[in-house]
Amino acid sequence: MKELTTKDHVQRLLISYAVPIIFIALSAVAIPLSGFSGTYLVQEMMTRVARNSFLVLSLIIPILAGMGLNFGMVLGAMAGQIGLILVTDWAVSGIPGMLLAALIATPIAIVLGWICGSVLNRAKGREMVTSYILGFFINGLYQLAVLYTMGNLIPIRSAALVLSRGYGIRNAVNLQGIRHCLDDLIPLKFGTMNVPVATYLLIGAFCLFILWFQKTKLGQDMRALGQDMAVADSAGIPVERTRIIAIIISTVLACYGQIIFLQNIGTMNTYNSHDQAGMFAIAALLIGGATVARATITNVFVGVVLFHLMFVVSPMAGKELIGQAQLGEYFRVFVSYGIIAISLALHAWRRQKDRERARRSLRGDTA
Repeated sequence: MKELTTKDHVQRLLISYAVPIIFIALSAVAIPLSGFSGTYLVQEMMTRVARNSFLVLSLIIPILAGMGLNFGMVLGAMAGQIGLILVTDWAVSGIPGMLLAALIATPIAIVLGWICGSVLNRAKGREMVTSYILGFFINGLYQLAVLYTMGNLIPIRSAALVLSRGYGIRNAVNLQGIRHCLDDLIPLKFGTMNVPVATYLLIGAFCLFILWFQKTKLGQDMRALGQDMAVADSAGIPVERTRIIAIIISTVLACYGQIIFLQNIGTMNTYNSHDQAGMFAIAALLIGGATVARATITNVFVGVVLFHLMFVVSPMAGKELIGQAQLGEYFRVFVSYGIIAISLALHAWRRQKDRERARRSLRGDTA
């Protein structure tokens, strides 16, 4: 078998990290054009890392189990939003309100995760597209619940939440009661910059949980599934049960991540917030250098910083280039879908090349 040359190693490195390299180059061009100060960008990145990291981290466990990118994480986001609607109606504010929302949303997220995992077990090898379509289906049920049952079957007392017809939740829900309750729990200020210490501590605890979980028996079973499902099945690992557990964990964590995300924002788009959270979280993970088959905690934080750095600077950079800040807004949507498409194409291409390389090595082809 032919040993890889330095050129081969460099080529593999460039292919593996093509997406983050592209974004670093774009950022290097866009940051000077935007005119933003370093202090402003650092503050924005601290806020956005705290706001989005929990959601992105929830994607790691299904990847560990070989199930690819969990587009079904939006199911957990919907569960979190239902919990927030109810605690807002009950006027439970602060950390107790946030905890109550998580408590209400957890059983909903578990049920939705079980449904998603059961469906994906019947679509092995096509988990990503199946979870994406399943997200649309459950979204229809969610829309039905908040648009027709809330105020009818589910009593909603707050007139500020209900549509003028007497039932259904308004498009925008004010989360003033829990806004920044976690971010401001442990106040810390460096000059003009606010650091959400409590949120970072919670994210740090989640990272430690992931590292610990990967070393457990269940984590090792998921890793074995990710490497070869047939071999794992032959070794006595309950494949379908383990896959369902992976999706349930991811869905519940996405539920908590959406609650953290929305307490930072302070307002909720009832019918669209979960869609944006799912797509942006997946795009951020891929921009950090993750693939469909492998993702690490480092990929999460690198991706969140690069992705949201472009979000911040692209409108002003677009205005400087062509006089239209709206270009940056279009660029955000283009990036979200484009990066996912590029990453999936690169993953398929790499798998094809690896298979060709394996066939050549079996034939003893050194050419």
